[in-house]
Amino acid sequence: MDLAHMKSELSKRLSTGRYNHVLRVTETAMRLATLHDVSVKKAEQAALFHDIAKCMDPTSLRILMIENKVDERLFLFHHELWHASVGALIAESEFNVKDTEILNAIKYHTTGRAGMSKLEKIIYVADMTEPERNFPGVEELRELAIDNLEVAMEACIRHSVQFLVKKGVPVFPDSIDCYNEHVMKRGIVN
Repeated sequence: MDLAHMKSELSKRLSTGRYNHVLRVTETAMRLATLHDVSVKKAEQAALFHDIAKCMDPTSLRILMIENKVDERLFLFHHELWHASVGALIAESEFNVKDTEILNAIKYHTTGRAGMSKLEKIIYVADMTEPERNFPGVEELRELAIDNLEVAMEACIRHSVQFLVKKGVPVFPDSIDCYNEHVMKRGIVN
């Protein structure tokens, strides 16, 4: 993948703020990949593509999702989730990304899921902890991400689920599955 071309494409498709976010996530993902023995090249590619569809309008996202038979459950939830699946479609169809692990990291960076690869976890965590994120508890999440990817992923998905519950909005089933898997790994099952 030609990184200069990719960054040029991103700058055309994204707002300046979103483009800068993608670059920060990419730097964070590459650093975490180095720390947690994951391919830095794969982390870079997945991070660069993770928000490629973020600035698309919901109608365009919906059309691409229908045409490509994306998980229909997504239509029952806020369109903020849609860009992840469409981003994976764009990476594959327009940029010839064929690596399933990279495509899954893009696809699940908003919801998480049970059975995530280390690369998927790195993109999820990097997106939540990039340097400009500013919310209560983000510093702790950043520290966890450096020390232990599994613990960081559990803390990030817990934070995400709690945030959505506090807002009183539905939580996508993949996020619940991800949360449950991490809690059960810890051995907290009654």
